[in-house]
Amino acid sequence: MATDRFAGPLAAAWPDAGAGLFARVLVPPHAALPVPAAGDRATWARPHAATLAHLRAHAERDPGTPWPETLAHLYARFFRDGDRDAYEQRVFARQRRLTRAAVVAATTLEDGWLDEVVDGVTLLCEQSAWCWPAHDDTRTAHGAVLPTVTDPYLDLGAGEVAAQLAWVDHLLGEPLDAHAPGLRARVRFEVERRVLAPFTSRRDWHWLGLDGDVHNWSPWIHGNVLVAALRLVDGQSRRAALVDLVVQGLDRYVAALPADGAVDEGYGYWWNGACRAHEALDLLAHATGGALGGLPGPALRHTVAFPHRMHLGGEWYLNHADGSARPAGGQPWHALHRAARRAGDRDAQAFAAAHRRPDAPVAGEEHGLGRLLRALTDPEWIAAAPAAPPLPRDVWLSSTQVLVARPAAGSAAGLTLAVKGGHNGEHHNHNDVGSVVVALDGVPVLVDAGRPTYTAQTFGPGRYDIWTMRGDWHNVPRIRGTAQAAGRAHAARDVTAAAGELRLDIAGAYPRSDVRHWRRTARLERHSGRIVVIDDWALDPDAAAAPTHLHLLVAGDVRIGAGHAEVTAIDGAGRVRLRWEPRSAPCASTVRVLDDPMLAGVWGQRITRLAIDVTAVGATGTFALTVEHIHPHDAPPGGNR
Repeated sequence: MATDRFAGPLAAAWPDAGAGLFARVLVPPHAALPVPAAGDRATWARPHAATLAHLRAHAERDPGTPWPETLAHLYARFFRDGDRDAYEQRVFARQRRLTRAAVVAATTLEDGWLDEVVDGVTLLCEQSAWCWPAHDDTRTAHGAVLPTVTDPYLDLGAGEVAAQLAWVDHLLGEPLDAHAPGLRARVRFEVERRVLAPFTSRRDWHWLGLDGDVHNWSPWIHGNVLVAALRLVDGQSRRAALVDLVVQGLDRYVAALPADGAVDEGYGYWWNGACRAHEALDLLAHATGGALGGLPGPALRHTVAFPHRMHLGGEWYLNHADGSARPAGGQPWHALHRAARRAGDRDAQAFAAAHRRPDAPVAGEEHGLGRLLRALTDPEWIAAAPAAPPLPRDVWLSSTQVLVARPAAGSAAGLTLAVKGGHNGEHHNHNDVGSVVVALDGVPVLVDAGRPTYTAQTFGPGRYDIWTMRGDWHNVPRIRGTAQAAGRAHAARDVTAAAGELRLDIAGAYPRSDVRHWRRTARLERHSGRIVVIDDWALDPDAAAAPTHLHLLVAGDVRIGAGHAEVTAIDGAGRVRLRWEPRSAPCASTVRVLDDPMLAGVWGQRITRLAIDVTAVGATGTFALTVEHIHPHDAPPGGNR
């Protein structure tokens, strides 16, 4: 356990921060959250019409129907067969129903909707665990497959419930006191024993980052603990001590965030990592009356640009690590919009606004009650005019060694190149050092499959038995029968980036001693619109060595010919031609049927892997791949030019 106070960017910006300062400056619990309570009828009698209509249409189907049940055998399934999703989906459905009811209750103050809220809150208070089963240490600590209620585990799920109950208490406290006396006391009791007490009494939580490994759990949980502490704790000294621990935890995360604002977990995790840090700091500024304001350090300012830097076009994103190339559902764009305003980043603000339609809801219940309430009471977000996404021409993030290049800024037209170096010990790592993604008009053609539905295997010892995590199913070579290995030591070296081009040696990503170098150069040729990827290698001579293949993962319909393949991209994006030299290198294809709903929801029913055999090129050799857009007036599929 660390005993010294951590000193990072927040400590440097706020040298007086500590329990003593917080005891003096924290505003009272009833004013601590930056949303008017339901008693403010100017806000809640007529909130944003489209949002309320959407919520109410769904909420009105709920009363009189059974609440989702969090059954014990579904919790135990994770420890028996690895399935975590069946239980989690019921938890999420329960919480979404409560969120809908809370907002409708705030607008109507009707007894029926307050009853719905009372039922939802009580069900959460009676739920054996707020922790998600995949995170619970009940098996290792107690030999159990069901929650150990005397030893609650503080994870993402527990933090989410605690914050949701705090937001309900803030929004509907007075009506609930009149309608269901005693309910708010029950909420405080449960949040204290399940979240706040474990937060202070156990300081060995891995997500605290005391060992130097800080990831998205840290701001996510710390931010939710902050909401609960500010609203549900009445004693000022106790509140101040809790907030002090939260600020130290956030400081560790901000200190670990690279100066360029990149997130090694990828685009999908930005929303529940860096974005959560921004939301927590925004809340701190409000709760301290501005005593803790601003965005300390460059990383917080630059990270608001990360989402639009990873944008390929339309619904598509560069999805290294466990992200999805086409995330399902919307994102809390209002949170990005607010963070971009605080950071003064107009491109990031415009990117958020590109997702704002005046006739659409400002947010949905799927991202939690707190985020929904912030969106509903943010006049700048509600009034935001639709904007065009920035689509920067060149992106280079040195911390993660990720490059994105497109023909021109502001347009997804043509071929976009994305390349990553990095190492194979990243958070949510895939063994993908040197992998290349190519998009046509913003739609990926040479792809990273992403990740399937999470199970016990995903973060267990069998992670790299999952095909989507292995180097064999990324756009990198398999050298003499050997795929890339996991671990930080397996990394790119001699990495050089220029506008539209990345050069790197990926030999170190392979657990072999006979690879002298494997240099890859990937570039977008803007004068021609083509993408060229050149591999040159030097291996120790070994006539008996296993074959070497270059792998290309393709989304779309594929036709293979001698020295080339033609791909009809998904989403009607068009066609591309892949050419390679030497043309004599044979190419075999493997079709992977996608039976996982997450993967099928992105790519359709299948993905194809091309395996180009370069063994005959020799121990020292060169291979060149060219990707070009086939325009409608070009030769028909399968034709040569």
